[in-house]
Amino acid sequence: MPALLVKVLSDAVGFVGGALAGYWLARVAGIDVLRDLHTNASVIAIAAIGLCGGVGLGAARRWRQARDAG
Repeated sequence: MPALLVKVLSDAVGFVGGALAGYWLARVAGIDVLRDLHTNASVIAIAAIGLCGGVGLGAARRWRQARDAG
């Protein structure tokens, strides 16, 4: 598989997977970010989604580096 395709797909899967994890983390905490758009809790939920998306992207990049090195 071409290197650029691996990079793009791994970044996308990592970010989306992390963002979904953040969404479900907020749901477990009792915050429905899609329903409660104008509350302080939704701001926290959106931040959790973004943070978890970034963590997922970082994990995908670490996986790709380990795959390329080994």
